[in-house]
Amino acid sequence: MTGAAAMAAEALPFSPAASDYTGVSVLSRDGDYAGSAEEMKFVCLLSDGRLLVADGQAMNSHVLSYCARLERMGRPFQRVFTRIDKISQAYQAGTAGAARLDHSLMQQTAKELLNTACQQRASDIHIRVRKFSTEIYFRVHNDLLKVSGHPRDFGERLLATLYGAMTTVSDNAYKPGERQDASIGDRDKLPEKLFGVRIATAPTGEGSVMVLRLLYNDAGDEIDVRPLGFSEEHAVLLQRFKEHPLGMNIISGPTGSGKSTTLQRLLVGEIHETGARLHVITVEDPIEYPIEGAVQTSITNAGSEDDRSRLYSAAIANAMRLDPDTIMIGEVRDRASAQSALRAAMTGHQVWTTVHANSAMAVIDRLVDLGLPLGMVADAGVVSGLVSQRLVKLLCPHCKKNLLAHRHVLGEALLVRLQRVLGTAIGQACIAGDGCAHCRQQGTIGRTVVAEVIAPDARFFEHIRAGEKGLAMAYWLAELDGKTLLQHAIEKVASGSVDPRMAERAVGHLSVAEAGIGSRRGSSRERKAETVARGHLAQREEADHAA
Repeated sequence: MTGAAAMAAEALPFSPAASDYTGVSVLSRDGDYAGSAEEMKFVCLLSDGRLLVADGQAMNSHVLSYCARLERMGRPFQRVFTRIDKISQAYQAGTAGAARLDHSLMQQTAKELLNTACQQRASDIHIRVRKFSTEIYFRVHNDLLKVSGHPRDFGERLLATLYGAMTTVSDNAYKPGERQDASIGDRDKLPEKLFGVRIATAPTGEGSVMVLRLLYNDAGDEIDVRPLGFSEEHAVLLQRFKEHPLGMNIISGPTGSGKSTTLQRLLVGEIHETGARLHVITVEDPIEYPIEGAVQTSITNAGSEDDRSRLYSAAIANAMRLDPDTIMIGEVRDRASAQSALRAAMTGHQVWTTVHANSAMAVIDRLVDLGLPLGMVADAGVVSGLVSQRLVKLLCPHCKKNLLAHRHVLGEALLVRLQRVLGTAIGQACIAGDGCAHCRQQGTIGRTVVAEVIAPDARFFEHIRAGEKGLAMAYWLAELDGKTLLQHAIEKVASGSVDPRMAERAVGHLSVAEAGIGSRRGSSRERKAETVARGHLAQREEADHAA
């Protein structure tokens, strides 16, 4: 006996009268469990769990298809056989209100979920629908924390509601078996603290997963980058980028490294400092944060990745015809958008954008990988600023612990590394405490930027064009007073504001930076810095691939 036949054999041979479903809601007419027109000729799902099936149709392809869908969604049901005319009577006698009521309740549940995540200042919500259960996680200060568990059915309905009923830009209807992207931008559906939500879904071996990136509606008028964690030296260079009217300024880092927040703050600052006399236009997919004074545009109605790429490139080209002073491109993600960004920078516009790269220097490699000629991008007249950043947890000042007083909790290898790079400053270093009322028992109070900023000049790019990356880095460190991600992280560890273990998770082993500190052009120490820097770039690439 086949699986389908066995399930059919377990069904009850029962022909209910109309009174058996009077007042019972019909779930297969609309809502999450709606059947197709053909399926509804042979089946009717009731809110009490009964699935009415027309006599003799147990092996009908439409019946089997509908049953299989219910099983995938985790909806429990019991087959009850009846005459085919009773199926249509059930649709007439039953009410469809429960499906709509359930949908409404799930929308309220979704709003409450978003509100709870906002209260905890979560950056992301993960909803994992497994074979028999649903798990919900919040990412808070980069840690993924499980917050609740539910039946599988709950998760399927929640995902369908979030995608189908709340999104404003999406890939048509929710399809659990496909990878999809969407966004929520309707302020009536969002907590006051949120500007928007970016959604990505994917099928898994057990069910499906949805990740919601929360875009907060705050710091919209803040213009100082130093509170984000940038150093005074970084702030001076970033100010220079804002004041330079031409060229591309590119911010790099992995997903969730704060690139969009930095970009928002820089553009708000530029608009404010010029008395809003600049025409700043953005091309985003989707719009992530409000930028007061800018004209923000987004990509809509993209049915596929190819459509999205084509529309994105067309939007950048269109922005160039709208008389801009500054163009912000949310992300250079493919050959078409890279070429459009380059064209904008070469035709007299200031361009700001982001890219996924392991370091500030690796941005050039990334642009070349996307198809841009090295001779064009390694030009100080085209690329005027390179930034790379990460986010590292900031220790709670009320409960952090002195590192030396608690050295027993650290590994010997880490202690050796810290002694080499910190020297006597190790006495000021701290590690995370056990948590207190000030930090909600977390031991940390947020995240801070660790960054490197390069203002490239002609000589720097001469080394890049010649394939001399090590010499380019040594020149940057020695002659342009550069500071690597590692060096910036070490400064924060030395100040006691960042736990060295957390710093290493963001930028790699801190010992690598020792060779780059204080290097001078032409010295053996510089050559050592070059070798170590190359090793560090490879290490970061492996870490990013693993992530």
